[in-house]
Amino acid sequence: MSFDEEWSAARTTAAANVSMRLNHVPTEPGPGGGGNGDLELNQDHIGEIGSEAYKLHTRLSTDGKHAATATAEAAAALTRENFASGAALLKVNTRWESQLKTLVAACANISNGLNYSLSSHNKDEQQLHADFTSSKIDQLLK
Repeated sequence: MSFDEEWSAARTTAAANVSMRLNHVPTEPGPGGGGNGDLELNQDHIGEIGSEAYKLHTRLSTDGKHAATATAEAAAALTRENFASGAALLKVNTRWESQLKTLVAACANISNGLNYSLSSHNKDEQQLHADFTSSKIDQLLK
């Protein structure tokens, strides 16, 4: 099978599996959602996601840069020997560093945002509980 034939078959398969959902949540389980459409906040899951984002941030911050020095040296050596690939390698390395910084920042935003959300939610819950238990309504319900 040629590349064009294989690509055409892949596009046809992908097009057949496309679905769209507008202005509602399907009531039946299946592709695209299901259930009653209510937002559910599971603090354990949120905490796990934030923790994994932090771990990824830490690993990317160190492991993502491990080849920077060797790549820069290789690019310089190729350029000195008048190979065009030296400039190309330097460009790839610069692009990699830029995208790595973006990814590290995104992981930090996810981790920090989720930590803030959990903390804020807990404070709101405590405040609601304190307000309710000190209210006239609570006294009347006893």
